[in-house]
Amino acid sequence: MFVTPAFAQAAAPGAGSALASFVPLILIFGIMYFLMIRPQQKKMKEHRAMVEALRRGDQVVTQGGIVGKVVKVQEDGMVEVEIAEGVKVKVVKQTITQVLNRTEAAAS
Repeated sequence: MFVTPAFAQAAAPGAGSALASFVPLILIFGIMYFLMIRPQQKKMKEHRAMVEALRRGDQVVTQGGIVGKVVKVQEDGMVEVEIAEGVKVKVVKQTITQVLNRTEAAAS
């Protein structure tokens, strides 16, 4: 019924194997960072720069697929977009996905 000392010593895990069990987790996290997290952060940074560079006259596409021309850029995070002649809608800046035609900055 009793366990012999030889079997009891073999069953105890060593201190080196605890570190070895965390190495695969660290590697998985590193791979996930470089394949998923870092590219997503880069894409978000590019989108933020695009939205901040919006100007009057830019032709844009919204997340809903509406194509229009920026009429007014407001300070509260809104953009007024003309989708047809005389039809203007207010759109949240962050919902603009693409700038089709960029207007040139006025010469100063």
